[in-house]
Amino acid sequence: MTRITFVILSVLLLASLSSTSNFVLGKVHVRVMNRLGHGRSMQIHCQSQDDDLGCLTVPDGREIEWKFYVNFWGTTLFYCAVQWNGSVWHHFDAYSYKRDDKRCEARCNWMISEDGRLFGFNQKHGTWDVVQFQDAQ
Repeated sequence: MTRITFVILSVLLLASLSSTSNFVLGKVHVRVMNRLGHGRSMQIHCQSQDDDLGCLTVPDGREIEWKFYVNFWGTTLFYCAVQWNGSVWHHFDAYSYKRDDKRCEARCNWMISEDGRLFGFNQKHGTWDVVQFQDAQ
């Protein structure tokens, strides 16, 4: 086998494997917790380019969690919209490889607090950081 043939076959094999969920950068667990208090449920809709988790109701004190594999290209993005008590829908990125690869590694935890603020757990520093919603104006 010539060197050029070997290189071409290697590239084709890599390209075919990268389109499957078995050839990935790592498995990630995302959790979004409802800590609104006072019995307030929240509605949440999360999705990526490939997966739509649907619109779910999360009771006070409960959480949703899902798992996925980061794609080979490192472009995986899960985004969510959340609302409670008839509020406007608030938007945030639940996982962005570029932001979260180091910040939360394999476990990305989010919390909606009693005052309606979004907190993300920073594994690297061991802190809950306030994160601004990406609401359209």
